[in-house]
Amino acid sequence: MAVSFEDVLLASSVLLFISILISKSLGRFGVPALILFLAVGMLAGSEGLGKIYFNDPQTAQSLGTVALTFILFSGGLDTRWESTKPILWRGVMLATVGVFVTALLLGLFVYYATDFTLLESFLLGSIVSSTDAAAVFSILRSKNIGLKHNLRPTLELESGSNDPMAYFLTVSFTFLIMNQEASIWRLVPMFFLQMSIGAMTGIVMGRVMAWAVNRVKLEQEGLYPALTMAMVIFTYAFTSVINGNGFLAVYVAAVILGNRNFIHKRSLTKFYDGIAWLMQILMFLTLGLLVFPSHMLPVLGTGILVSLFLMFVARPASVFLSLVFFRIRLRDKLYISWVGLRGAVPIVFATYPMLAGIDKSDMIFNIVFFIVLTSVMLQGTTLTTVAQWLNLGERDTKQKKHQFDLEMEYDIKNELTEIMVPEDSEAVGRSLVQLHFPRGALIVLINRKGKFVTPNGATILEPRDVLFVMTDKDEELDRVNELLGVKQLPFN
Repeated sequence: MAVSFEDVLLASSVLLFISILISKSLGRFGVPALILFLAVGMLAGSEGLGKIYFNDPQTAQSLGTVALTFILFSGGLDTRWESTKPILWRGVMLATVGVFVTALLLGLFVYYATDFTLLESFLLGSIVSSTDAAAVFSILRSKNIGLKHNLRPTLELESGSNDPMAYFLTVSFTFLIMNQEASIWRLVPMFFLQMSIGAMTGIVMGRVMAWAVNRVKLEQEGLYPALTMAMVIFTYAFTSVINGNGFLAVYVAAVILGNRNFIHKRSLTKFYDGIAWLMQILMFLTLGLLVFPSHMLPVLGTGILVSLFLMFVARPASVFLSLVFFRIRLRDKLYISWVGLRGAVPIVFATYPMLAGIDKSDMIFNIVFFIVLTSVMLQGTTLTTVAQWLNLGERDTKQKKHQFDLEMEYDIKNELTEIMVPEDSEAVGRSLVQLHFPRGALIVLINRKGKFVTPNGATILEPRDVLFVMTDKDEELDRVNELLGVKQLPFN
């Protein structure tokens, strides 16, 4: 039976709708969205209920590349320099040395535990060497869990910047397998060249993006997402053409742009957050369709063995070696080691040896897919439990920022936050002027029992008043919360 374009659109929309509903329903139980999207794709595949036959690694790889580009860009936009700066080098070490050590240790283990050649073993280790934090923070945010000791920005920086290293290793070992006469030492200068070009191009394009958005006066506001999207795609493509690392360039450009002032910043950030979620869902569904569950049965034992070694040996060893020169508590290192989830990126990277025609590429793909499944199921569902055991979790009672949206023609650094005054707060019954708020904090509005009050210095606070507070520094917001008696509670 011939399949029309309308049939493809119908099937895609139904799968997308089902994935979102299942994610909404099961996400509250701590099941990562990643595993749900993959499961829907597998159920819709040729060996599932949907009977949709899909066996096109090239399409999956192309879609994964585009999806990863926008996911990295969205993550970079949300990266705040003031929170990242104190942990910059530890994040860089985890994203480079950590990835390399993981690939090396896992490769050696696979070589001695299986019939893989040394290069094939290192290729498998490289493919699964990077982490994916999308599932991690979807769980932490859904349960409103914070992390102590700057762990959250550390994990975000690592996950946002370690894919370029894993990509380089994957492509390099694929090349070495296909060209046995090539020397591995040729890859060393190539690595520094690609990373340098990627970083420099990212810095330049980040500044160009900020300049273009502010200076190019478009008549329709809806054209700004199109303008930035064109520049994101150009950044990746141009960097790749000049032999740089396109993924690194996109991430660096997003970080530069996200920490500058530009018009429509809030709406653009929300737009790319939505695009990132859409890309993740489409990528997971596609990869779920690509896998054949029956092909995973022969590698079940090998997959379990490799996955356990990765989670309990290779990942912890890479974390401890990467952070050996930093003063970090043992329990912090243990938690970073456990938050080593493997997401859809390794599955995308596993398509590279398939397209190159490597002999064991199908086996590598199925092992990688199994590693991702076990990692997300075991590690992803126990993140909050491990945080509790290590006494690293804290329930954040502060209200989320940006709940009261203001879209200015020109972006400002200030953020509008809703804060509820606790009933037992010492601020109750006192005037605003008596509380001595920081100079940079402005009480814009008060929601009192559903009615809005315009405050002044003589306004007396009442229990459960909701204050709309404008601040431009996190320290000022922390001070306001302290004065209002809003504190962070230990997680239990």
